[in-house]
Amino acid sequence: MRVIGTAGHVDHGKSTLVQALTGIDPDRLQEEKARGMTIDLGFAWLDLPRPDGTVESVGIVDVPGHIDFIKNMLAGVGGIDAALLVVAADEGVMPQTREHLAILDLLAVPAAVVALTKSDLIDDPEWLELVELDVAELLASTHLAGAPIVPVSAVTGAGLEELKRVLAMALTDLPPRRNRGRPRLPIDRVFTLSGFGTIVTGTLLDGEFNVGDTVEILPAQRTARIRSLQTHRRPVQTARPGSRVAINLTGVGADALQRGDVVVHPNTLIPTTLIDVRFRLLADAPRPLKHNQAVDFFVGAAEIPAVVRLLGTETLTPGEEGWLQLRLARPAAVAAGDRFILRQPSPSQTLGGGVIVNPSPQRRWRRFDPRVLAQLQTLAHGQPDEILLQTLERLRLTTPKTLLASAELDTATASAALDTLRRQQALIEIGAGEETILVSLSAWRQLVDSLVARVAEYHRQFPLRRGLPRSEARSRLQTLLPGVPLTVRTANAVIDVLVQQGLLHADDTFVHLPDFTPTPTPAQQQCIERVLAAFSSAPYAPPNLQDTLQMLEENTELLDYLIEQGILVRLGGDVLLRVEDFSAMVQEITAHLRAQGTITLAEVRDRFQTSRKYAQAVLEEMDARRITRREGDVRVLR
Repeated sequence: MRVIGTAGHVDHGKSTLVQALTGIDPDRLQEEKARGMTIDLGFAWLDLPRPDGTVESVGIVDVPGHIDFIKNMLAGVGGIDAALLVVAADEGVMPQTREHLAILDLLAVPAAVVALTKSDLIDDPEWLELVELDVAELLASTHLAGAPIVPVSAVTGAGLEELKRVLAMALTDLPPRRNRGRPRLPIDRVFTLSGFGTIVTGTLLDGEFNVGDTVEILPAQRTARIRSLQTHRRPVQTARPGSRVAINLTGVGADALQRGDVVVHPNTLIPTTLIDVRFRLLADAPRPLKHNQAVDFFVGAAEIPAVVRLLGTETLTPGEEGWLQLRLARPAAVAAGDRFILRQPSPSQTLGGGVIVNPSPQRRWRRFDPRVLAQLQTLAHGQPDEILLQTLERLRLTTPKTLLASAELDTATASAALDTLRRQQALIEIGAGEETILVSLSAWRQLVDSLVARVAEYHRQFPLRRGLPRSEARSRLQTLLPGVPLTVRTANAVIDVLVQQGLLHADDTFVHLPDFTPTPTPAQQQCIERVLAAFSSAPYAPPNLQDTLQMLEENTELLDYLIEQGILVRLGGDVLLRVEDFSAMVQEITAHLRAQGTITLAEVRDRFQTSRKYAQAVLEEMDARRITRREGDVRVLR
């Protein structure tokens, strides 16, 4: 799932363009409609074509362009995959165009497409060309340089199909959303619906939520449960990373939540008031950044007053980068790698932005400490738990010893990071002691989905069999982990965990879905009834194997079903008996042996009025089951 965010100067036609593309008016507030201006975040979605001919439903966050509402704009662009930068062809680049672009650059938004709106108002092709050149020059100094520029008109519809095609191409070129099993949803809207209760919306990051999940809302650490999920007004059981999601929460009131709170799985994130960051001051910032300067900190959908602590320099001049420690006025729920923006509170102006390298420093650092600066430089390449998790994702399945040795971290740091991942439930741990196996969540999801799908497919192919042979299930796991030595014990341990989680049922021989029961078709059931009637009429001398198959219309699967279900038993010499009749014979023979001590084959034949073939098959089966023992021409009890 992907999300596009609009950006651009006030009255350049962002909301009008969104409505023309989607048919949805993103301006939901009465004041917005009265003033003809977006004040708060608006939301819509559209279907974009994929290269393979399918379509993808893409969310759109429409942000306000007016300078007075830049803070609302920042709440909406934190989790987007691509920006739709809107520039009116009749006005060209304006102040908020520059500020919005600076923010997109600081947040490292992966891709952008420029829409030159109101192109129907331009009669002079040279003017349109000049505006395009001006925009291209503005983009050249950012990481969005070279973004495609598409002239459009929301009024006439000119260029809209081309814009959709270009947006689809921009999204197709992006890597898939990260999914490390630690979902976070920064809340950008809270409201209630009659009959449902509390609803929160946001863009889901780094994991999945499922209906029924217990969640925690940070920083207040309130516990709730997910009653239902929607994406683009459609109910879903699972919300995927990168999607726009509406969550219906039970156990918490809307008045207890606010924009900027974060929904997570319990114990996966700890709120913090100290954050170490790498920061870049914009080249056109009005003045240098000073130590102890008051700023507004924007991350996700949150806005928090903060104080800057410069760690490696006395001041930071425009255009420079440096290490900061931010002291927040209230806790924030953030993670390493999150992008942020700092703004000057008064007069309100964007100063710069950067990336969080340490979301939970142990204490306030002493300034100009070379060890602290070296540590921050190391953390810029990743937190220890992130590095360890990346190593596990590369190995996919391994032992703790191998993982710690492969992570290029010192032993103490790697061990502490592994403990952190265990607390955060960011990996799957199978077994205990030296036989412990660690599996990354991404590899685990693939194993689970693929194996469950294979079992379901096997049920469709062979609806009369008890399930997929366990040996084939182990082979399936091995094909999913190429290059990973998978022992029988490890494969069985993986299957056992799936059984414990209720995803599969298994015995020593077969693996099947929990709700699966082998079920013959009506026509097959008629064949079964014919066979059982024939067996009932001659219980100790029923039809032989060939005659039984003929009554089953040569369906060997149906015969295997009768045997696996414990309806028939197959003895030596292709002898078949109903299980109840075989049991009756065993009981009567055993009783005779207890009374008489011995029994001959002929006595069994005469006692049950059967043939020598059937009597011999029953006695040999009793020998094999260690009920009797042959001594010459007689049987005795073991």
